[in-house]
Amino acid sequence: MKDLGVGIGWRSEIDLTVERLPGVDFVEIVAENIHTGHLPESVTILLERGIPVLPHAVSLSLGGAEEVDLKRVDHLASVAEAVGAPMVSDHVCFVRAGGLDSGHLMPVPRTRDALDVLVANVKRAQEHLPVPLALENVAALLEWPDGELTEGQFLAELVERTDCWLLVDVANLYANARNIGTDPQRFLDEIPLERLAYVHVAGGEQHGDIYHDTHAHAVLPEVLDVLDELCSRVAPPGVLLERDDNYPSDAEISAELAAIRAVVDKHRG
Repeated sequence: MKDLGVGIGWRSEIDLTVERLPGVDFVEIVAENIHTGHLPESVTILLERGIPVLPHAVSLSLGGAEEVDLKRVDHLASVAEAVGAPMVSDHVCFVRAGGLDSGHLMPVPRTRDALDVLVANVKRAQEHLPVPLALENVAALLEWPDGELTEGQFLAELVERTDCWLLVDVANLYANARNIGTDPQRFLDEIPLERLAYVHVAGGEQHGDIYHDTHAHAVLPEVLDVLDELCSRVAPPGVLLERDDNYPSDAEISAELAAIRAVVDKHRG
């Protein structure tokens, strides 16, 4: 996979910030927010500078029992072609069931039956995509009963059966460790790190007994510790900062990018 460097999620609210921030090697756009016939001017400027733009989808619902909505897949494909993306991504989750939309990325039961459905949906989507597909682990507030595989085992088999790539979100690993007691180190032991596409880093905060992966607060040192653990095992092709609300100053965003780069560079010598 191409070496992407350190990047940030492009959002219309911080378009000028992203344009002027030093050291942004690549950006990620939410595919559903993009109209391919009229790309945002800021995205066009970044493309003209030679900065890779990666579409990230949130609505394919690949883990759902219903058939994949090919209109959504085709839109993702058209966004990828419009920005010349080297890859696209979505999540190991479902967002729709029985005609209802959850409004949230729901975790998939880690059973073999659920894996079979996910594999079939991923393969169907891949048939309609012009570039490789990476899939991201999600934050969860619950574990479905009767699980037959750990999350790492589940993703490893998914990769083996579909040849997809993995987008590892270390903030989600931290959130799951806090909320449902999973082990980030075991996850990293079990996934095929050679299929790592890139990494997400994001902020959150604690509310009572629950850690919320908000994408609206500063990145915690503990999340950077998970990134450090990952980087001790493999040189990630790219690491991207996500921020979706409560946007801080340019200086604060720049400092977070610098902190991420410091972790990555520490292991590259």
